[in-house]
Amino acid sequence: MTNRVKEAPSYQKESPFESVSPNERPPLDDETFMRAIAIERARTERSKTPFALMLLEAVSRDGPERNGSALDSVLAALLSSSRATDIIGWYKERSIVGAMYTGLVGNDKNSALCTILDRVIATLRHELTFEQLNQVRISFHYYPDDWNEDESGRPSNPVLYQDLMSSEKGKKSMLIIKRMIDIAVSGSLLLVCGPLLLMIALAVKASSKGPAFFRQRRVGQFGQCFTFLKFRTMYADNDHSEHREYVRKLINSPTECELLAGNRGPVYKLTKDKRVTRVGKVLRRTSLDELPQLLNVFKGEMSLVGPRPPIPYEVAAYQTWHRRRVLEVKPGITGLWQVTGRSSVKFDDMVRLDLRYAMAWTPWLDVKILMRTPLAVIRGSGAY
Repeated sequence: MTNRVKEAPSYQKESPFESVSPNERPPLDDETFMRAIAIERARTERSKTPFALMLLEAVSRDGPERNGSALDSVLAALLSSSRATDIIGWYKERSIVGAMYTGLVGNDKNSALCTILDRVIATLRHELTFEQLNQVRISFHYYPDDWNEDESGRPSNPVLYQDLMSSEKGKKSMLIIKRMIDIAVSGSLLLVCGPLLLMIALAVKASSKGPAFFRQRRVGQFGQCFTFLKFRTMYADNDHSEHREYVRKLINSPTECELLAGNRGPVYKLTKDKRVTRVGKVLRRTSLDELPQLLNVFKGEMSLVGPRPPIPYEVAAYQTWHRRRVLEVKPGITGLWQVTGRSSVKFDDMVRLDLRYAMAWTPWLDVKILMRTPLAVIRGSGAY
């Protein structure tokens, strides 16, 4: 092993590295490191200042003990040459080292990552033997990440969201209860409402040409897309470009939507939409068009209670913090948004309600929302 680097690298002129001894700042364990990733994501959502996550893994045929030795040296090197604001620890205990470089400046993502990589490699060359250095594999993950622009609506980099996967495992028993309620209630309602579903389907078919059901790709939890079911309320083969543009304005230019909506305030759905049939207006006003989603619930693609599942082109217009509503909980037929004002609630407020639900969720909260749903449907507030 050669002597330690005398001058620690700097990624920004405004924030030079501060050499920190490993004894003064021990590496985080994997659980704490995952929490730190979640905190940095939240910080970036507010400050819009990106961060980079670097993962280092030792690959050797000599077994885990040899890999562990190399990673111990990597940790020591990173801790001794990092800034006080950098976060160093185990991304996966004794298997993958993680380093988060926060407070990055500038708009050139590739330049920032190349600068970090050059500095890290220079440090490792001084701290590791040639054999150890050859065992190390480095990958970079930048946040905010680019979400796929195709129909999947899925995050392009699940590595940045492993804490959300872990939290799902921690709630396994309560999620089993939620799933049992979903199956029992949706199955019972499908049986009881069978004749009503048939009558509505016949009415839709008689009112205009086209299928009785409307099928659309929607984005579920963790960006997993599924086929969303509703009774068709519009004329068949209509153009969705008007709604696409309206939703984009609603998310990014709410003031413009307020002017269009007048005193009502911005609404999520287009009002006086000429594409809606006469039967469709009745179905929307009474929310009967939503009944086929009981099949989505029974199949496990949705829950009875949860955020409204968005269309992929809606997700493409989301700000970074909006994306959490499709990451933290499974979508549902009803939720806090639906029982609090539905389409009359502003988009950002809708997202906040969804996030509040995700944070406070319990099976009992689901029961209370389900009990409030019939009254919200009868009032018809915000239904268009």
